[in-house]
This record gives sequence, structure tokens and C-alpha cells, in this order.
Amino acid sequence: MNIPVLYIFSGLPASGKSTLAKLLAKQTGAMYIRVDTVEQGLRDLCNFNVEGEGYRLSYRIVRDNLELGHSCISDSCNPIKLTRSEWQEVAEYAGAKFVNIEVSCSDVIEHESRVNNRECEVANLKLPTWQQVKSRHYESWESDVVKIDTTGQTVEASFSELIEKLSVQKSI
Repeated sequence: MNIPVLYIFSGLPASGKSTLAKLLAKQTGAMYIRVDTVEQGLRDLCNFNVEGEGYRLSYRIVRDNLELGHSCISDSCNPIKLTRSEWQEVAEYAGAKFVNIEVSCSDVIEHESRVNNRECEVANLKLPTWQQVKSRHYESWESDVVKIDTTGQTVEASFSELIEKLSVQKSI
């Protein structure tokens, strides 16, 4: 039996991470979980202010699937060392491998345009404004991470780059 892999996506809103994460899920058959969807579901169903609960619930769902031998993809901003290490602990607890993937859009003008022009994919979710994205706390990575800068690239080119980098690491 193959050891499952947890693909841990991170990056600011509108960087392209959800698009790439979903394409990877489609190609690999890995279970996909988007923390935005979980958090908005908690808001809609439980009517309370969501803080870390979306991540905590997602960790449990992903751990269950990894333990069943299913590779998983987590899609979230994952902006701080705490959540990054917690995702890794989920994989380690389940005896799975993990790979950190950071998606960015380094061109400020292109990134702002994406933020201002994208459509919401999660029912009832209020997307952040450009000012909120710029102001968001996002810590630099201190550990190994596969970096994909989607600036000036087609979705297909960014996805090909991701697959190539994962192949080199033998993570796919």
C-alpha cells in the first residue's frame, strides 16, 4: 500500500492556490478540503464568529482520510507557523508524508486585479478586499516549501510547474 500524502497549500487570497489545489485533486484523486468552505459552513449552520474552528475541524477530517490511506489536499491561506506545523502534525500522526506548497502572485498590479475581479466560489462567503489582502499577516516560510509564482502565467503553465516540482520531489 502506498503511503498517503498531505499536500498543504498556502498563500494569500487570489494568488491561484485554490485553482491549483483543485487541479491537483482532480489529477491525483486526492481528497480536497478548503478551509474557507468549512469556516463558512460553520458560520451558516452554527451562527457564530469563526476563528480557528475551521482549521481544527479540517484537521480532523483530513486525519481520518489520511488514516484510511487517502492522499489529501488542504487549501487555506495557512499564513502562520502555528497552522503550518499543525497541518504537518496531522500528516505525521496519520503516518502520511506531507509537502508544503506556497502559491503567490508577486506582481502587485496583477494580484490586485485578481482580488478585485474574482468571483466567489463559496456560498455566502464575503471575499476580502485588496486592502484586507495587503494588510493580512503572512509569515515567511522557515521550512522546505514548493514555491509557485503564478504571475504572468496561464493556469496550465502554473499547474505544469507545480507537477514538475512535485515530480522532482517524488511527491506525486
